[in-house]
Order: sequence, then C-alpha cells, then structure tokens
Amino acid sequence: MTPTIASRARMLVLLLLTAAGLLLAGAGPVSAHAVLTGSDPQQGAVVDEAPDRVSLTFSEEVAISEGALRVLDPDGERVDTGAPGSVGGTTYVVKLRTGLKDGTYTVSYQVVSADSHPVAGAYTFSVGAPSATSVSLSDQTAGGGAVGVLYGFGRYVSYAGFVVMVGGAAFVLACWQRGAGVRAVQRLVVSGWLALTAATLALLLMRGSYTGSGKVGDICDLNLLGDVLQTKTGAALVSRLLLLAAAALFIAVLFGAYDKREDEEKRDLAFGLAVGGTVVAAGLAASWAMSEHASTGLQAGIAMPVDVVHLLAVAAWLGGLTALLTALYRSAETPVDSAAVHRFSRLAFGSVLALVATGIYQSWRQLGSWSALTDTRYGQLLLIKIGLVVLLVGVAWISRRWTAQLTETASAASPKQKASASAAPPKQKASASAAPPKQKAKAEETVAAASSGDPARAAQLARQRAAMDTARQKRLRDADPHRLGLRRSVLAEAGVAVVLLAVTTALTSTEPGRTEQEAARAAGSAAAVSPGGALALDMAFDTGGEDGKGVVRIELDPARVGGNELHVYVQRPNGRAFDVPEVKLAFTLESEDIGPLPVVPDHITTGHWSANGVQIPMAGDWKIAATVRTSDVDQATVSKNAQIG
Repeated sequence: MTPTIASRARMLVLLLLTAAGLLLAGAGPVSAHAVLTGSDPQQGAVVDEAPDRVSLTFSEEVAISEGALRVLDPDGERVDTGAPGSVGGTTYVVKLRTGLKDGTYTVSYQVVSADSHPVAGAYTFSVGAPSATSVSLSDQTAGGGAVGVLYGFGRYVSYAGFVVMVGGAAFVLACWQRGAGVRAVQRLVVSGWLALTAATLALLLMRGSYTGSGKVGDICDLNLLGDVLQTKTGAALVSRLLLLAAAALFIAVLFGAYDKREDEEKRDLAFGLAVGGTVVAAGLAASWAMSEHASTGLQAGIAMPVDVVHLLAVAAWLGGLTALLTALYRSAETPVDSAAVHRFSRLAFGSVLALVATGIYQSWRQLGSWSALTDTRYGQLLLIKIGLVVLLVGVAWISRRWTAQLTETASAASPKQKASASAAPPKQKASASAAPPKQKAKAEETVAAASSGDPARAAQLARQRAAMDTARQKRLRDADPHRLGLRRSVLAEAGVAVVLLAVTTALTSTEPGRTEQEAARAAGSAAAVSPGGALALDMAFDTGGEDGKGVVRIELDPARVGGNELHVYVQRPNGRAFDVPEVKLAFTLESEDIGPLPVVPDHITTGHWSANGVQIPMAGDWKIAATVRTSDVDQATVSKNAQIG
C-alpha cells in the first residue's frame, strides 16, 4: 500500500469513527422504555383531603428500590414512609404520613424498566389549594450526565468487541484457515476479546450509578455493585464475563494448538472448534437478548432466539469483513487467497439473508404500525439503519465483482523456510545461483558466515533476506489491480459498518415505536388538571372506518361547579387537525346518579368545536364521554373520569 493510499485509509476511518461518536453523543440520555400512564392523585389535581398513599401506574413492569418513589411537601421535606411496593400488575404505591398540610406536593420517581433502561420523572398535586411555592428538583435525567455518556460508549465498545471477536474467528475457521497463523489476524481477534471484556467490566461497575444517582463517584460503590448483581442486567453481565473465559480458551486453541497441527488433524479439531465456538458465541449474544428489548413486550419467547440469530449474523458479516480487511492490508507474509475471499462472500450473503429475515420480524415487533416508522425516534433510526445496510450491500456487490476478477500472485516460500534453508550450504548455493545478483550475493555472504562459524552474523543476514523476500512479495501482491480494488471496496464497507454499528447501538437504547405510541395513547387518555383549575383530557378513538383513527382533546375551564367554557379538538394520530361530521359529549356523575348531561358543541374551525355555559351542578368524579362520528355509519364513543369542582 502506497503512503497516499495509507493516509487516505486512515483519514476515512478517522472520519467514520468521528461520525459514529457524534451519533452516539447526539443520542443524549437513554429514552425511557416504561412510561407513566396513570397516577392517584392525578397530575395537577387539587384534592380536598390529604391522601394516605400515592400510586403510580406504568406502561410495563418496572424494578423499584428503596427511595425509588418520593413525595415531597411544599418545603421539600419527604412525607413518604416505608419502601414502595407493587399492588399488582404495573401499579406501585408508597404510603404517606398522616396530617399533611395544604399546599403543592411533588412526586418524584426513578425506576428501571423491564428492558434494563432507567426511567425518571416527577409531577405535582395539591391538597386544599395550590401553594405559592413547590419543590424544584434536580435536572439530572436518568441515564444522563457523564455516567450516561460513558455507559453509552461502553455499550458501543462491547458490541464492537463482540462483532470483531466472533466475526474474526468465524472468518478464520470458515473461510481462511491459514489465517490462524497470521499475527495481524490473531491480534485483531484478541483485541475484540479484550474490548468486550473491558467494556463488560466497566458496564457492571457503572450500572448502579447509571440507573441511580448518575454520579461518577458512585461507580466504585460496592453497595451499588451488590444491588446490581441481584438484577437481571447484572446477571447478564456476569454471565457474559463467564462466557468470555470460555472464549479465551477457544482463542488460545484456535491460534495455538490448531495452527501447529497437521492438515488431517486440523480438520478434526476445526469441527470441534466450530461447535464450541458457536455455542459460546450464541451464549454471548443471548446475554444481550435476555436483558434488553427482546426480553420484554410482544412474543418475548420468539424474539429472544431471533435476536440471537440477528446478532450472530451481524458478527459474521461485519466482523468477518474486518478480518478480511486486516488480511488484505496487513498480511504480507501470508496473503489472503481468492478462494478465501469467495468463501467469505458466500458467508456474508447468508448473513445478509438472516439479517433481512430477523430484521423484518424485529421491525414489526418494535414498531407495530407504518406511522411509527416515521413518527417515532426508533422508526427514524431504523430508517437510517436500513439505508446504511442497503449502502453496505451495494458496496459489497462491488467487492464481489473485484473478487471475481481477483488474480493470484505468485506465492513464494515463507521467510522461515528460507531462513532454515540458508543453513544448508549446498541447497543455499543452488537457490542463490538462480536469484538476482543482489540476492545471490547476500546468499553467498550468508553461506560464508555460516561456514566461518559466525552464527550471529548468519542469523542477521537471514533476517535481512527474509525482509527482502517479504517486501518483494508485498510488491507483487500490490501490483495486482484487482486486489487493490478489492482492498479499497472492503475498506469502504468497513467504514460504513462502523457507522451502522453506532446506529444499532443507539437503537438498542431507544424506546421502541410500538411502546412509545401505546404509552402516548395511554398517557393521553389520563385527565390533567392544571393548578389554575382548567381540565385537559386527551382520548384516542378508532371508529373502524377509513380515516377513523385520531385523538379527541377536551378542555374545560375552569372545571368548577357552575358555568364552564368547553373546547373540543379532533386531531389525526400525527397531531394534524381534521374535521369529522359530528362530535357529541356527555357528562355523568355516577356516584350521585346524575346524567348523562348531553353537550353538542358548535363547529368553529377545522378540528375545533366549542360551547359556552356548560353547567356542572355538583363537584365529583365525573365521567366524560365523547362520541366521534367519522362517516354516516362509523362512530366510536370513548370516555374517561376526571375530578371536576
């Protein structure tokens, strides 16, 4: 490789690594995968009597610890007592002290969702009447800060280490068994093992601070580490470390005993290594599948093995690509042959097919609708990933064309063989006689040094001859234009793969589109009363007909006994206002057997209806029902309770 090509290659890799780093840095704190969908008292509610407990309902099960749910009075003093607990399903409660004074109370929560990501938030409610002051909480976001950045980088390094280690070993066993003796390939696979091991240890230490305080000083807190070891994520990280010990043994055999065996013995050992390596690699992939997205939600029993296959296919393709790039650029003594490149091409093609099949299933499972593909961050990142995969396949197609035209360069004896041959004077003289003048002179000098009994000088001359032979062989290899074209296209593939891996890492820490939309609908169905008394209520509807999905928003001001001003807004799922033929409301106070009291608002403008003087005769927990008709025959009624008065 000429200096110009080398400098361009380094610059390309640097730019792509920078792009990957910016992508990870721009991701910000990890998105919350469990969302608060309900609470009692409700957010912003004003209650007459102080409650004896606060309950929170999430979109999925969460892990709570002591202090995960806190309730603070207007002066910032904690009024919750005891540890929070679950009352079944996804609802969690914490008890409050008796005799609470009037004012605004702040509920703060910090929990861990079922797919291992931290979730934090806060809201307020008031007793009697809102107070002039309320608690100002820290702006620390769960999974954010310096620890969040370090944790995200550790996740990226762990994925990269897994891909390089597994893919590199698979490339050697399945495509280029001669590569087991190539030092550059050995260093590559060992580097992947070291990166994955170091990142896993770092993630284990940072986990407690990452899901808790977010302070760098808490990374070395052994008490937090003990708590982490009792969680699902902690168990997965420990299992990964144990499997990495088995992977170290596999690597030692692959690059030690295997390389020293005869061809017939190698075939038997290769089969055992392939079986054992596949088991270890699948176990490592399962350590992610059993603790992240695949372990929760829809069809978890199917999603986890599918995720394992997906990760293994990524490693075989991208890791094998990295090993091929290393062999093309760094292996001068043992150049990679066209047969090995052809075998990897078939392996990569099979990996792409597996990625497409598992990726389609994962996309359906995590999105659930076409709108989630464009309206959610997960869907947008997935579109970027799909584009990168298409680009990578396109560059791979170019590589396949170069592979088809690849010519073999003349292979010479290895420097070790030539060095050993130099010790035999008759053979050395014969070979030297056919060599060019400089090499012939060098051979004669080596023979003379050996004959004179100067082994140090003979060894030095043998090393010089080996270096000259390696340089000549490298020139022959680089003179092949097809091989040069293959090296450049594979380098481009590896560059795209760096960014693709960054996008994949960001996807694993982003709330799935299906969960985001379901949580938004659930949260939108909950009533919110502002401290000023106005009520805002969002309810999703689906009439079943064409263009029948949307959200109806009801605003009642001041949400008190007597006359109120009512506004109704109808929006599509993407938030755009649209008209429907009819909107009707009904208010019912079931505890007093009052209602339903019908209200037919007047159409004001696109997607907006209004009514003045809506009478609420009594304070209480009113059921508000909205009937939306989208065609002559398609209509739906949705309802929700809200405290009025």
